[in-house]
Amino acid sequence: MDLLQQYRTDVQKELNSILDYWMTYSVDEGKGGFYGKIDNNNVPDVNAAKGSVLNARILWTFSSAMLLQPNEKYTSMATRAFDYIQAHFYDNEFGGVYWQVDADGNPLNTRKQIYALAFCLYGMSEYFAATKKISALNLSIELYNVIETHSFDNQYGGYFEAFARDWSPLDDLRLSAKDANEKKTMNTHLHVIEAHCNLYKLWPDARLKQKIITLLEIFDDHIVDKNSGHLNLFFDEQWDVKPDVISYGHDIEAAWLLQECSEIVDDEHWINIMRQRAVALTKAAAEGLDNDGGLWYEFEPSKNHLVKEKHWWPQAEAMVGFLNAWQLTGDEAFLQQSYNVWLFTKKYIIDNDKGEWFWGIDNEHTIMPGQDKAGFWKCPYHNARACMEIVKRVQRGLTVSV
Repeated sequence: MDLLQQYRTDVQKELNSILDYWMTYSVDEGKGGFYGKIDNNNVPDVNAAKGSVLNARILWTFSSAMLLQPNEKYTSMATRAFDYIQAHFYDNEFGGVYWQVDADGNPLNTRKQIYALAFCLYGMSEYFAATKKISALNLSIELYNVIETHSFDNQYGGYFEAFARDWSPLDDLRLSAKDANEKKTMNTHLHVIEAHCNLYKLWPDARLKQKIITLLEIFDDHIVDKNSGHLNLFFDEQWDVKPDVISYGHDIEAAWLLQECSEIVDDEHWINIMRQRAVALTKAAAEGLDNDGGLWYEFEPSKNHLVKEKHWWPQAEAMVGFLNAWQLTGDEAFLQQSYNVWLFTKKYIIDNDKGEWFWGIDNEHTIMPGQDKAGFWKCPYHNARACMEIVKRVQRGLTVSV
């Protein structure tokens, strides 16, 4: 068996394991929906708050799995997520979704984080693709219009980060405590374009297409650093860069996602540009590869400080991103880098005893303590998507563009 077929066989098995894990351990039969937090021993915190991002990513994952390998159990999981988001996260008064509800499903943090709206749009549009349930398409379009109405910056372009429940301004716009408090971020824009493109595949609206092209322009003009090849992460209203850190995982995720977005809108100009940017971003991300095959988390240029942690999600994105670069260039080094990340992940990140992937390891290959196996940020989206991407690419016959 050649490397690609072995790769496909391995990740297909792991995909099934990931999906089985979430079906077995994440469902909150007592209070509805899914547990907000599960530890490394697979013990849920029944009183943990529940995040809209986790639920949206479960929705997307099981909807996407339905499209790849139809299974009534996947349909049940996706429907459970869709129904819970509608019933507990959706704000029927002001539109959009709450950031967080309590364990019983009551509103807890009602801020409108555009990142969360984008993921709900991403999940709901995928659910429509899988089920053809018209209510999912209608909600997807509604979320898209809410994002455009309240978040789009008509003066300087792009999307503002966050608002209060009634869409009034907030002082603290941060997605998480580790982020800079700036009005615009790479991360939110990456997931807005990802969500918009997923909707466009199902609802090819001319205005939506132009919004996607405008986002490609924003990435090319402001977010991709042409000198370093890395992504700039934080910006003020006028797109002045606020230097922070290099995120190797986001570099490699954006590399293949932006290219995919250009291909979805079928714009030859942007396809050519984003294929070039994909290779440049991949090479930049490769600076974060360690000798063991894994991808480091972040680097702080101002301090010349490498954050010596290897989190689960950059490994997943690296598997796809390096494989994609090989398809673009024919350079076998990229294919080997992708496979090496997978070998690293199998050895150090996957919990072969209790299932799913650990949050990450430190530079001594020790599992990072106190982190979630499932939680507000620890979701099945990155790793399941990576497995599905590789399975699909090998199934349809990988071709090299050059």
